Amino acid sequence: MAFKRFTASAKQFRGDPRFDNRLASKFINCMMWSGKKSVAQRIFYDAMDRIAEKIKDAPPIEVFETAIDKIRPAVEVRSKRVGGANYQVPMQVPHKRQTSLAIRWVLQATRGKGGRPMSQRLADELMAAYRGEGEAITTRENVHRMADANKAFAHFAW
Repeated sequence: MAFKRFTASAKQFRGDPRFDNRLASKFINCMMWSGKKSVAQRIFYDAMDRIAEKIKDAPPIEVFETAIDKIRPAVEVRSKRVGGANYQVPMQVPHKRQTSLAIRWVLQATRGKGGRPMSQRLADELMAAYRGEGEAITTRENVHRMADANKAFAHFAW
């Protein structure tokens, strides 16, 4: 069985130009389509400007980090085959996967809505997550609910 090898890219990973934040840089990279990083950065920074206008008591990068923290799932169900039957086994989520799931869910929620510019949709979704609402938070709660419903199979997690 081949194990996934981690490269030095995580050590070399730099923060974004405006906030010098590694999470923001990762988010921009995940949002980017067809290698168009400048477009993704413009969307992200426009969303941060909108957040700064709406929420006065916290800096926008703090709102972004808090929103991602609130979206991160603690447990998820993984399919496990035991004795010819598949069970949905609740398992702890590693920190790296928590972050990637949170980013994926935010982008999925913003891309799912239409009719407005992407920066506006992103700002609205991040502010909703900051308040503990929104589509990405709902996705997280559904994952937690699923894990809670299947905790009878937790003894299969080895």
